[in-house]
Amino acid sequence: MPLLIENCLSWAQDLLNTPSGTIIAGIGVTLQYTLISVSLGLFFGTILALLKVGPYKSITWAAQFYTSIFRGTPLLLQLALVYFATPSVTGYKITILEAGILAFSFNSAAYVSETIRAGIRAVDKGQFEAAHALGIPYALTMRDIILPQSLRNILPSLVNEVINMLKESALISTIGGADIMYRAGRVAAEHYTYFGPLLVAGACYYTMVLMLTAAGGHLERKLRIQELGA
Repeated sequence: MPLLIENCLSWAQDLLNTPSGTIIAGIGVTLQYTLISVSLGLFFGTILALLKVGPYKSITWAAQFYTSIFRGTPLLLQLALVYFATPSVTGYKITILEAGILAFSFNSAAYVSETIRAGIRAVDKGQFEAAHALGIPYALTMRDIILPQSLRNILPSLVNEVINMLKESALISTIGGADIMYRAGRVAAEHYTYFGPLLVAGACYYTMVLMLTAAGGHLERKLRIQELGA
């Protein structure tokens, strides 16, 4: 028991001595990678999903192959390939920001495309048939009728993708991105203690996840009210 109390006091002292401001400053970097990557992932994921449910088998196969590659390999490997292999293959010295956004966006697009594809398949086939009977072109049917319905249905899954990307963005610290985890590691190395810095980093991630969850729940309730009102 005395040893446990001594350890607790030591951890508390480590936490008090941790320069939290240095770690918290990494929140902006983490959010930058997360929001840009998720936005691009949603855009390209929507295109991939439309290709997967389209009438052209060769294009559908190519979209499915893309998804299988990015879902079947670790994100850390994808990030390393983009950052370390791009200069040797193309001669272009890619920045850490560019490498992170490219790797995270490509990965996110693969997962989002499957989510959206499932949402499109869940829409009643009668919607397609009614639009076809009215002479509405396929592209307009998808844009104005099918996609809005599917996006409402898959909103919780999309919120989960944002949360996952927020946490997975910590991988950028492995190539020197100055996010929360990178700054926590630097502080830990400078002060020869890991408990305090890692606890602060965990608190930052947890707080952001709670805020994203609350925002997603609010948006879901708002859309449900609008749907009931319609």
